[in-house]
Amino acid sequence: MDAQTARIKKWVILYPVYINSKKTIAEGRRISASKACENPTCIEIADCCQYLKIPHAIEIDKAYPRDFMQRGRVRVMLKREDGTFVNPAISSRKQLMLHVAELVPRHPNRTKKQELASTSSNAGPSKSGKSGKKKR
Repeated sequence: MDAQTARIKKWVILYPVYINSKKTIAEGRRISASKACENPTCIEIADCCQYLKIPHAIEIDKAYPRDFMQRGRVRVMLKREDGTFVNPAISSRKQLMLHVAELVPRHPNRTKKQELASTSSNAGPSKSGKSGKKKR
């Protein structure tokens, strides 16, 4: 293990589950559902860390134990070697989660997806329900 890897090992881990409003506290959510965002990805979380000017590293090969189907986590450096905070506005893991959850819905990829979803849903009436013969 080289010096870079050893340094990153001390960083805070942020799983997407921690800020997912679709998950319950038992499933791993760490902040209130009202402040959480819907289905964040580790790439979106990393981009938010980039925006907040906080050093981070994405680990794609890792997964949250309670939700091992969703791969990826982000390691974030909250404090420097001398103990000072990288971003003075963020002094704890919880504050980091709240800031990231606030930024994820405004992520450029997310806003494009929402625009596409709203234009495609206005295409016309969609048929819902079962069709075909009733079985007796």
